[in-house]
Amino acid sequence: MLHAATTDHKEIIGYVFPQNRVLTPGEVNVRKLTRINYAFANIRNGEIVEGFSHDGENLAILNGLHRENSALKILISVGGWTWSGGFSDAALTPHSRERFIDSAVRFIERYKLDGIDLDWEYPGQAGSGNTFRPEDKHNFTLLLAELRERLDREQKRLDRRLYTSIATGASAKYIDHTEMDQVALYVDSVNIMTYDFYVGGPATGHDAPLFHNPADPKHVSADNAVSLFLNAGVPAGKLVLGVPFYGRSWGEVPPTNHGLFQPGKAALGVHFSYPDLPALLAQGYVRYWDADAGVPYLYNAHKRIFVTYEDPQSIAGKCHYVRDHELAGVMFWEYFNDTTGILLNAVHAGLTPVPTPAVEAPDHGNNAPAK
Repeated sequence: MLHAATTDHKEIIGYVFPQNRVLTPGEVNVRKLTRINYAFANIRNGEIVEGFSHDGENLAILNGLHRENSALKILISVGGWTWSGGFSDAALTPHSRERFIDSAVRFIERYKLDGIDLDWEYPGQAGSGNTFRPEDKHNFTLLLAELRERLDREQKRLDRRLYTSIATGASAKYIDHTEMDQVALYVDSVNIMTYDFYVGGPATGHDAPLFHNPADPKHVSADNAVSLFLNAGVPAGKLVLGVPFYGRSWGEVPPTNHGLFQPGKAALGVHFSYPDLPALLAQGYVRYWDADAGVPYLYNAHKRIFVTYEDPQSIAGKCHYVRDHELAGVMFWEYFNDTTGILLNAVHAGLTPVPTPAVEAPDHGNNAPAK
């Protein structure tokens, strides 16, 4: 008898954000993804609507990629930083929740999707100047509970599993404005945005530190965020660690500590893509490794510019953390910030178990061959 090795399945979730352009099938390497969260659908008059002009074409193209990976799941991500303004109203009453959920089902059916990802930034908080209420805390739970109940019925009718997930903040403030122990009952994964810890501001810092550097005045890290969610009652097996596929930079940064945790101006503090980094290294930037935080950074002493970013070494460490803490997997924002595929390859290598050869079990009893 042959005993096959067990499979340690981890999610690799990529947010795909083409905005107002049409995808080409070869752009997305679906063989190294378990799930695509297509970003973003908007909320209009309490209902989910297309966010960009080519969403229908793009979702059709992505659905066609099931031929390359039959296990791939495609979810529509709703909201995001810019379009979360309609969530509080949509979650407010039984009638408004039903209207929102009806539109979710229509959207899923129209585009043959595998589920929905709610990216409400944030319940009970203004976010980007959004409507918010104290009632959001409980209404968020009700919305997800009623959505899950409806999708349980619809998946029987459609004869396929329908998934739900949420993208969350990574702070104690987010935990305080939600009922995460209850929310976790109704979602397949909780995708923690364990990045954007340093966004602009008057001082430099890591965008996505894995662990806390004692010198960090903000005391932030992905590990701290994971602990917050575990302590709030979310099972480790539903937590997905967020990874940024982009970098940020500050100017006018003094050379102390190679620019880390130093004053500066974030005039350059915008997203830039991973393929830009080799050009920076050729222009006099030096790479440094923060062993406490588990992430790299760049500093150019001549230009006095500091850069925080992610690379294969830091991703390998985060994948090890996911496996060691038995988390559900990794998600990243966003796919087209790394057209080289280097970072996705690192995630895939870090989370995909090396196949173990089948082992022939010894025979016992009277199963020996006749002589």
